[in-house]
Amino acid sequence: MYDRYNRHINYLRISVTDKCNLRCVYCMPEDGIDLIRHDDILSYEEIVEIIKYGVSKGIDKIRLTGGEPLVRRNITRLIKMISQIEGVKDLSVTSNGILLGEYAFEAANAGLDRVNVSLDTLDPEKYKNITRGGDVNRVVEGLHVARQAGLTPIKVNMVVHSLTTTKDKTDLQAFCDKNGFQLRFIQEMDLKKGTFSVVEGGRGGDCKRCNRLRLTANGLIKPCLFSDIAYNIRELGIEKAFFMALEDKPKAGTISSSCSFYRIGG
Repeated sequence: MYDRYNRHINYLRISVTDKCNLRCVYCMPEDGIDLIRHDDILSYEEIVEIIKYGVSKGIDKIRLTGGEPLVRRNITRLIKMISQIEGVKDLSVTSNGILLGEYAFEAANAGLDRVNVSLDTLDPEKYKNITRGGDVNRVVEGLHVARQAGLTPIKVNMVVHSLTTTKDKTDLQAFCDKNGFQLRFIQEMDLKKGTFSVVEGGRGGDCKRCNRLRLTANGLIKPCLFSDIAYNIRELGIEKAFFMALEDKPKAGTISSSCSFYRIGG
């Protein structure tokens, strides 16, 4: 499946919920958000049908995001359903890691291949301030359990923002090197200002190589994170929404005034 700029589109990122158990300062307001209505959230069966159509057109890489995907009830059921779809070659989850220790083995047994974990510092007090209450020790434990469960390669996503220090970066790099995790530095992004850059150690933010479409928890197919273009699968049908998103995928990102990271998964 190719877009009009001859980019091979084989990657679908799926936000399964806008709920999160943290309130990171650069992502979510301290007092939370107005959540998507329960009836508007795609069911697991709907998500599977969308993936099956995508796979029939060349999608072979699936990533589950949020919000925090592990807070959605029975998420390992969805993982198992997706893992059984013939043609899915890579199934991963991006998580803040708080619940990873609890779910890693169950998710691996359900068919999850690997995880990306968001972690900006190893300093317990600083982590607590950035996440507004999170416990970094639970994340570190989750990373170790994920490795034991075979959810590798494990990638650690560090958002570089105004609170980031050289010590945060060097300490986290040493931790990742010691434990065999792959550290990636992501400069803080701003959807409304159109501020983004290529991920250091990854492919995100490189528009000329972009190979992805995005699905929101309430059924919108988005061809680009930094764009307001979106097509409602329930209103248009899966085939038409996919086709329109592919046809309208922009050459490069600009701005998005209609979405937030906690609803699209970054």
